[in-house]
Formats: sequence, C-alpha cells, structure tokens
Amino acid sequence: MYANGHVVAELMERLAPKRYAVENDRIGLQLGTLQKPVRKALVALDVTMEVVEEAIAEGAELIVAHHAIIFRPLAKIDTASPAGALYEKLIKHDIAVYISHTNLDVAEGGMNDWMADAVGIAAEGRVSLEKVHEDRLLKLAVYVPQTHADAVREAMWQAGGGALGSYDQCSFNTSGTGTFRPGAGSAPFLGTQGRLETVDEVRIEIVVPESLLRKTVKAMLAAHPYEETAYDVIRLEREGKSLGLGRSGRLERPLTLAELAERVKAAFDVPFVRVTGDLGTEVRKAAVLGGSGARYWRQAQFAGAQALITGDIDYHSAHDALAAGMLLIDPGHNAEKIMKAKVAQWLSARLSESRYATEIVPSAINTEPFRLA
Repeated sequence: MYANGHVVAELMERLAPKRYAVENDRIGLQLGTLQKPVRKALVALDVTMEVVEEAIAEGAELIVAHHAIIFRPLAKIDTASPAGALYEKLIKHDIAVYISHTNLDVAEGGMNDWMADAVGIAAEGRVSLEKVHEDRLLKLAVYVPQTHADAVREAMWQAGGGALGSYDQCSFNTSGTGTFRPGAGSAPFLGTQGRLETVDEVRIEIVVPESLLRKTVKAMLAAHPYEETAYDVIRLEREGKSLGLGRSGRLERPLTLAELAERVKAAFDVPFVRVTGDLGTEVRKAAVLGGSGARYWRQAQFAGAQALITGDIDYHSAHDALAAGMLLIDPGHNAEKIMKAKVAQWLSARLSESRYATEIVPSAINTEPFRLA
C-alpha cells in the first residue's frame, strides 16, 4: 500500500512542525495536491528544472524540498518565464511540491543539528543562536476511576508527558469522589441511566510540552474507560524548551582553524571554503548555521563560539567579525544539501514502520549555482 501525499506531509510536520517556521516563511504545499497516492517522492534542496526532470525520470509524484519555489503572491504565471515554465512542467506531470524550510532549520534533529553533528559539535550543551519558538509547558489534569489510574498514567507517560528536566514519569495524584448521572442515550462504563453515581477517582496531573499535548491527550483518552472524559489543560508561566536557528557548542576535540576548515569541506562535500583568521588558531567551541548566516556572527560569539560556519558571508560582515576576533568559515549556501539524504532516511524509516511501500529517494542533482573558473 502506498502512502498518500497527506501522510508524507504529516510525517514531515512531525519532524519539522510548521509552527517552528519564522514569520512569513513560505512552507507547506506550494504546488499540486497531496490527495493522491505517492509511489515515490524525491527529496531536494532546490527545485530547479533539472530536479523536475529527475523527478519525472524517477516517476516521483511528490518533491519534498527545502527552498521554496513561490516566494510571494503571483500576479500571473507566464509559462515563457523560467519560473512559469517550471510550474507548467510540474503541473503537466502532476508532481506536487512540499516545502520544509526554516521549520526544518529550527527543529531538534533537523538541519542545524545535522550540520552540527557533521562538523563535530558535541550534542551535550548545544544551544541555538537565535530563539524562534518556545515549546510552552502546559499542565494536563484528568479525573480517572482508581481502577484505571495506573493505565491512564502510563499511557500519558508513554506519549511523552510527565517529563521535567532530567526526570520523567512525573505526576501528582489526588484521591477524591466523583459524581455523575448518566443521561438518556448514554452508555456509561459505570452506573445506570438516570441514577446519581459516586465513584472513587484520582485526579492525575502531569506537565506536558505544547508540542506533545495532542498526542498525550489522545493516548489518555484511549486508555480512559469513561465515555465522556473530564480533563483540564492549564497554561503554565514556567518557560519551556526554546528552539531556534543555528547551533553552538563545544567541539568533540579541539582543532586548529585549518583542521576545522578541512572537516567542513569533507562534511559538506564542497571543494573549498572561505576562511577568515589565523589558520593556526585553536578552536574549542564553534557554531554552525545553515543557509545565509553572516549576520549571526555576534550571536555566535556571545554564545562562546570562536568560529562560525555558515554560508553567504559578505565582505563587510567578514571585516567586522575579523576585527572582533571572530573566525569565519563559509562553505556556501549549498552546504545545506546534507538534508537530502537525512530527510530521505527519516521519511523512509517512518513509512516502513507503518508498512507503506512508498519509496523516498534523495535527489542526485547538484544545485550549486557557482563553479570554479
């Protein structure tokens, strides 16, 4: 059985929820429909005409890409223009395009974590450079008959609720008496229609991040015996986990700037990098930001990084950073192509778990626009 496009999109939104995107970013379905089976999907960094030709040759019905093909409202689609010709070919071959951009950059286990892993920034103590989203903490409280309290509590824990810092399976439980009277048409787990009932119940309270609320409530309701379940969701003042752009942290081992530059070249499969600073300088902490990150060098320095690895560094930003003692390594914007294999692997694993036959393949097209001459 093949997954339809909505299943693939929902999986991408599990990896990189839309709410993580920066304001006004163009993400999600940009062209075509998700309401059809997908036998094969292509994962690409950019959607160029060459990538579309590749999708046609592969028999792909869907392209999952990082960079958008529509950036602003369209006044017209002129098929004689490069963009119009691209849209025309996609539509004629019934290929949908789904975009996961800054939400994939921000997501834990997404673009910037993949890039940080690749250059050897340790996972422990890793921080973002600029906050984009806060996963607010909520309190979920539910009333359960004592006979089912353990099962409901366990279901919520398994869904990710009840974690506080380094502790999990946290809850607060209060015993009391519940009352209810089943009405006409009800099918009560306990009691009789028209008769007031009293039941020994437990109020179970857990803390749950907003991103896991729906999953936790769904698990709680599935384990709860009542036809109508009473529960509260309360927003807490306590801050939740912050998610953002870029990553900074300690290198797994100290490297000279020259050694780090070589590691970056190998990690992102680029023929050269641009570097500022003394190549013999020892680097213990570094930062990385996929895409165009020249303006983030101050945030990287504030986070304690000695070097920032990012693309599209302009002349004046390089001078400013150099004067402030900040080292820069520029592997280019196309370094983000690391996402092709990573997203393809992640989607393939999730689809396989659900026994879908849909095939996910990374694009083999190099969309780097620059060449050495």
